[in-house]
Amino acid sequence: MTQITPQPGIMDIALYQGGAAHVDGVSNTVKLSSNENPLGPSPRAIEAMREAAATMHRYPSSDHAELRAAIGEVHGLDPAQIICGAGSDEIIAFLCQAYVGPGDEVLYTEHGFAMYRISAQAAGATPVEVRENERVTDVDALLAGCTERTKLVFIANPNNPTGTMIGAADVARLADGLPKGALLVLDGAYAEYVEGFDAGASLVAERDNVFMTRTFSKIYGLGGARIGWGYGPQEIIDVLNRLRGPFNVSTTALAAAEASVRDTDYVDRCRAENAKWRGWLAEALAELGVPSDTSCTNFILARFASQSEAEACDDFLKAQGLIVRRVAGYNLPNALRITIGDEAACRAVAAAVKAFKAGQGAA
Repeated sequence: MTQITPQPGIMDIALYQGGAAHVDGVSNTVKLSSNENPLGPSPRAIEAMREAAATMHRYPSSDHAELRAAIGEVHGLDPAQIICGAGSDEIIAFLCQAYVGPGDEVLYTEHGFAMYRISAQAAGATPVEVRENERVTDVDALLAGCTERTKLVFIANPNNPTGTMIGAADVARLADGLPKGALLVLDGAYAEYVEGFDAGASLVAERDNVFMTRTFSKIYGLGGARIGWGYGPQEIIDVLNRLRGPFNVSTTALAAAEASVRDTDYVDRCRAENAKWRGWLAEALAELGVPSDTSCTNFILARFASQSEAEACDDFLKAQGLIVRRVAGYNLPNALRITIGDEAACRAVAAAVKAFKAGQGAA
């Protein structure tokens, strides 16, 4: 038996399971399991990445100044209060590494993103799961779950995998009610799908206990580039930059992200297309007896009568080459998370669920 052992708690971490991309024996699959933008990245981002590829023998910028300036310009934020990372996942990990350890608690909601728990455990802290209210973040439950050991509270707003969100007044009430020394982290991975929504940036500006994370993986279509950012009080940014590797984001990712954030017309187009087909698919499934909450994201959480029905429908969809996401691991065994694809994908999902339901009735 080896004497080389990991830190306590590391082996308690369940491996993260990404969305499936293939089905054995099925070709021409449509991947709707990872909330990716079916329109892909901005053409400007593709061109910027292509041009940057010629300089890959050089180390990337270590301060990300040009990207931070672009983000600040587009979103009206101070670039000095922005940090960039290899996806917002890395920013979440930095926060846990910096602010929690053994004996500390990290709160998140029962249907919250798996990386909150994983990053807390990696830092040696205790993850604490707090109930939601009918798949919506419950501020009162979060406040009741806080103790003197609470150091970080994570909420995704809008939330993944539920698609629901809470208003600014509720978020402010949560921030104001936290114990002294606790930091509220607002995960805004899906913020761009809500027109005019600042993802909590104004709350960050007004308080010293709120931090916001964002990503280029969703509406910007740069999931494969691995780049995200965070915005928070200057003191926290200074701490996180002490943990950040000097070259944690590649030259090509920085170039693509800067072009993406500046291409606001493309973002508007993606938002509009998503809203159109999200509404269409939600209505089409509801007519088949498969309800979903009003989604503020690029996916819907389709609910079935039982776990067995949800799994059977998933199997049927896979046989048709349609890959969606089971979410039993997010305490939603009766549901499937379905990314909003393009028109053809949405129509194919609706037709397949209709066929599945018809087959149930004939059985």
